Amino acid sequence: MNKQEAPLALSDLISRHSTRLTDADTRLLDVLIQDPIRAALDNGKDISSRAGVHPASAVRLARRLGFKGYPEFRAFLQSSLTEGGNDFESPAARMAARLVRAEGDGLLASVLDSEIAALQQARNSVSDADIRAFSERLRDSRKIFVFGRGHFASLCSLIALRLNRSGYEATDLGSQIHQLPELLSGLSSEDVVWLLAFRRAPSLLQEVRDVAARCGAKTLTITDVGGIRIDPPPDHQILVSRGKPGESQSLVVPMTIANAVILDLASIDNGRSINALSKFRSFRAASRLTTG
Repeated sequence: MNKQEAPLALSDLISRHSTRLTDADTRLLDVLIQDPIRAALDNGKDISSRAGVHPASAVRLARRLGFKGYPEFRAFLQSSLTEGGNDFESPAARMAARLVRAEGDGLLASVLDSEIAALQQARNSVSDADIRAFSERLRDSRKIFVFGRGHFASLCSLIALRLNRSGYEATDLGSQIHQLPELLSGLSSEDVVWLLAFRRAPSLLQEVRDVAARCGAKTLTITDVGGIRIDPPPDHQILVSRGKPGESQSLVVPMTIANAVILDLASIDNGRSINALSKFRSFRAASRLTTG
């Protein structure tokens, strides 16, 4: 297939050649779509075996779809993953895309390259003024509520921990989901809600945003393009990518931004953070509460 004429998605190929597809083709396509990792990495014989069809069926499918053979079709599937097509929009597909990218240079090198590229993009897209807008809101707040779901639950826990050690009253809402009504019932205009959402904004996160809006609490968000559909818009938002499709989708990027905010906070709060950290260190050293 001429690469310049190739459709952007597998669904386009299927639609274009639907009248030519056989029952065996349909079984093969079902296998390919349901298991994107193996679709991107297995050869035609293995795919045919998993679909329960003749070993040559995968080659015939590839040719019906306009490719010279199955290797060219598999390259198309790999490209669809790594370029962020909608055919394989799932966690398994994203992992497959990363495995495909790692085939050439090695897994660790591929992950490191993705992290470095994502951090460089953050350097170019996030300014010191963005960081300062967050830290000023945190400094002037009465209470801080941090919320994120999925992978960001652990980062929210870390943010809340660091803020508490710095002398700020911070609550990780994600660790107390069953008590959200109690925790948010006293929310006021003097408080800050800090949200993290990448790829999409979970419905529960939107509910927290709604409560903050009704109470007049200030809202800070760190998101990417997929996570910006938060209504009403936050008071301050840092928009940054965690990596291109097929890359590692870095957690280092939002963690680095959070670290920068907390560090900047210490530079503008007249010693509050430094003093609190010093007192906490002394308390921990004198107490028997340490776990290791």
